[in-house]
Amino acid sequence: MTGANNFSVSGYGPERAGWTRIFARDGLARRLDWPILLSALALSLIGTALVYSATRNRTEINQGDPYYFLIRHLMNTGIGIALMIGTIWLGHRTLRTAVPILYGISLFMVLLVLTPLGATINGNRNWLVFGGGFSLQPSEFVKITIILGMAMLLAARVDAGDKPYPDHRTVAQSLGLAAVPMMIVMLMPDLGSTMVMAVIVLGVLLASGAPNRWIFGLLTAGAVGAIAVWQLHILDEYQINRFAAFANPDLDPSGVGYNTNQARIAIGSGGLTGAGLFHGSQTTGQFVPEQQTDFVFTVAGEELGFLGAGLILVLLGVVLWRACRIARETTELYGTIVAAGIIAWFAFQSFENVGMTLGIMPVAGLPLPFVSYGGSSMFAVWMAVGLLQSIRVERPMSA
Repeated sequence: MTGANNFSVSGYGPERAGWTRIFARDGLARRLDWPILLSALALSLIGTALVYSATRNRTEINQGDPYYFLIRHLMNTGIGIALMIGTIWLGHRTLRTAVPILYGISLFMVLLVLTPLGATINGNRNWLVFGGGFSLQPSEFVKITIILGMAMLLAARVDAGDKPYPDHRTVAQSLGLAAVPMMIVMLMPDLGSTMVMAVIVLGVLLASGAPNRWIFGLLTAGAVGAIAVWQLHILDEYQINRFAAFANPDLDPSGVGYNTNQARIAIGSGGLTGAGLFHGSQTTGQFVPEQQTDFVFTVAGEELGFLGAGLILVLLGVVLWRACRIARETTELYGTIVAAGIIAWFAFQSFENVGMTLGIMPVAGLPLPFVSYGGSSMFAVWMAVGLLQSIRVERPMSA
């Protein structure tokens, strides 16, 4: 599309968005969604302070360097932002054509986890450890692959004008595409990531306009599958214990219920304004396990109080609000589906992470987007931001 106030955004060839156009009057910077970008950056910087507070005194994990996790968290954020820029430069349309390659790489990576190259951390065999302190969690990137792959299939004939909505065959193919990596991740077993992927699939189908019978069928299959997993004892004992502790918070408070109980104590002690950064007794006393990753929200609750923890939720809300706006304003179904998948991912994972620290959701080992320590998670969420920005950048825009 060309004109006095528009430029071509085909996503291919010489008309492709380039680095020099970032500073042009009608260039990339003008089209970026700055509220999402600034909110995500603020969350990552807040997370840096919280991660440092949670780990500076933990010599058993910081290798004797109080700045070990702080530096690595900043490095992860920097790499994540670089990946976001690369994603914007490539564009969601270019990535659409590369879905078969990305899907194959994702399957290969998650299958490697099941080989001797895989490592078990905190009960989940979902890591690849390469040495030198570098590790990778492939399931984080599978979330992006599922979103792009399902969007490619569901939107193909609709965006071409052949169909008003995806037909039954297309929906079945997209569910098959998602089911393969999900089953592999479940075998690890990584229940938390599998739950997120299931919500992503549901969000993608809802956004695609798929027939309602598929939505109801998926919900029914999910309920039956959950019962079957429980009855067939597919879950590991520690995962069953987590659900038992959620159902009965007083069950074994010094064992399976310890994490949740200590998390609620930490958050509850913060009051309105908190004890002050680096002054939380629960955090300083190292009472909450995995506080730099899964339970990082407890540091905010204790040291920054209700206001600080509320700010984190507001910033996450801004990201979701702007993502919803991008999904609504794009003119292609493919972009709408990709944005919807990211919204479902961020919303559920944020709710689950905060909910498990408050005791209203079972412990599932999911990080808080942008805030928790972890390279794979940080890289994936910033790449998702890049996809959202690309959808906004490459849509037609009036003066």
